[in-house]
Amino acid sequence: MKKLFVYTAIACIAFCACKQKAAGGDDTGDATADAVTPVTTTHPEKGSMSETIQVNAVSSFLLKTFAKASANGYLEEVNVHPGDLVTKGQVLFVIKTKEAQALGNTISSLDSSLHFEGTITIRSPGSGYITQLTYTKGNYVQDGEQLAEITDENSFVFILNLPYELKPYIESNRTLTLHLPDSTTLAGYVQSSLPSVDSVSQTQRYVIKVNSSKLIPANLIAKVDIVKSQKTNVVSLPKAAVLSDEVQTGFWIVKMINDSTAVKVPVTKGLETKDKVEIISPPLSPADDIVITGNYGLADTAKVKIVKE
Repeated sequence: MKKLFVYTAIACIAFCACKQKAAGGDDTGDATADAVTPVTTTHPEKGSMSETIQVNAVSSFLLKTFAKASANGYLEEVNVHPGDLVTKGQVLFVIKTKEAQALGNTISSLDSSLHFEGTITIRSPGSGYITQLTYTKGNYVQDGEQLAEITDENSFVFILNLPYELKPYIESNRTLTLHLPDSTTLAGYVQSSLPSVDSVSQTQRYVIKVNSSKLIPANLIAKVDIVKSQKTNVVSLPKAAVLSDEVQTGFWIVKMINDSTAVKVPVTKGLETKDKVEIISPPLSPADDIVITGNYGLADTAKVKIVKE
């Protein structure tokens, strides 16, 4: 009788343990089934898109003018410094001829009414920056010697170094926008091309003329966008919404089919910009909900929860 009681007690304990284990297994399954991924969504946009490539253009002065001595003598005045901006007709130098240097005081002492000075003013032949000074005050100069080098302000351009393989696109980009390092933008147009190609970089130089009242120094690098292709009325998505495999051959998006279920949809891409991708197929509607965050690693059909950013 005692053995029967013991066996009955053991059987009851085992039955309760199995029941608890089964109940615990069901809870785990329910938790897995109820697990959802928080995501945010976006909508396709319809509009214009263009594919561009960015190249560099360097500011330059194509022409330079020179202030030259018109007589032998000594520099009595030097009114400019390297880097100064001068205008056409501005007095740059005053030369005292060697005859005046030798005889000026003698003539004045003989007849003060003559007011003999023997000085010659040298004026700027054009407007621009002083890039070089050859002599300083007191130096002796000869007739025809170069005193200063001046950039021709009217010859200011940007030189575009265009890879030769992009030459077919330049005809449709005669008008360009230049982006300067200080976030300034300038409108320009292709004025001409230089008939030579750099043997190392295989780039051809194009002259871009700009209209700007702002003083821009030489050798400033600007960014220029060359439009390779352009489309209108295209459907696009943010780049973050388009996923790909490891070899970048297959592309897909994650689309909501209801409030809580998302599925993978293979897509065919078109144009790409810095932040958008054209979707050629399948057709998308602006009302479609496309997962943009939380989409990486989702299964083909996944339970998700849309949250606000």
